[in-house]
Amino acid sequence: MLTKTKLLEKLSDSKKNFTIFEHEAFFTVNDSTHKRGQIKGAHTKNLFLKNKKNKFFLISCHESSLIDLKKLSKSLNLGNISFANKDYLLKYLGVQPGSVSPFGLLNDMGNIVEFYIDNSLKKFDKINFHPLINTSTINMGFDEFIDFLIENNKKVNIFYFDNYSLIG
Repeated sequence: MLTKTKLLEKLSDSKKNFTIFEHEAFFTVNDSTHKRGQIKGAHTKNLFLKNKKNKFFLISCHESSLIDLKKLSKSLNLGNISFANKDYLLKYLGVQPGSVSPFGLLNDMGNIVEFYIDNSLKKFDKINFHPLINTSTINMGFDEFIDFLIENNKKVNIFYFDNYSLIG
């Protein structure tokens, strides 16, 4: 499994511009809101979900987004979804609860997890995700982040969270 150190090496090797912030552990959006200090840019909420057919999904949106799982499921045709348990989280993304991040997709060697990111995050100069552990935050541009995932053979579905519709 990829570690924080190896992830940072991959980001550096790919010549991506990013800043790493070290901080105490954030387990919730509320923790992040109250403890992150001066980390600029969009802060995210990342949901690891599964349906009854054991298909897995990672949803990344702005931290203030309100999530209606039934509406999201219907709009993206995901089936009956719920939060996946920590065993699946470790198996597919290689992270513990509280550290959910799209960087974990690099641990999903079989590309089992479908990734969806909210288009509204593009309007921010920078976006923030944990680097596989919740005691750090990576801050980087949206386009560079997407390019990095694609360079690492990850499919990115961009959607409009406001009405849950896919782009393209």
